[in-house]
Amino acid sequence: MEDKPEPLLTSSQVAELVGVSRHTIANWVRAGKLVPTLTTMGGQHRFRWSDVARQLREARERDDG
Repeated sequence: MEDKPEPLLTSSQVAELVGVSRHTIANWVRAGKLVPTLTTMGGQHRFRWSDVARQLREARERDDG
């Protein structure tokens, strides 16, 4: 049986899951602290939760190190 592909999340959905504002997510993307899985032709960011979780974990490890 094939696994379902991981859904793509909007900036708003990621913000809600992380507990920050959508504006903060946009700032993190602009600053290179969070890299979207893809950016639409209209400039909207989409994320896979596994990518977000990995990037946040790596950022915490850098800050704690």
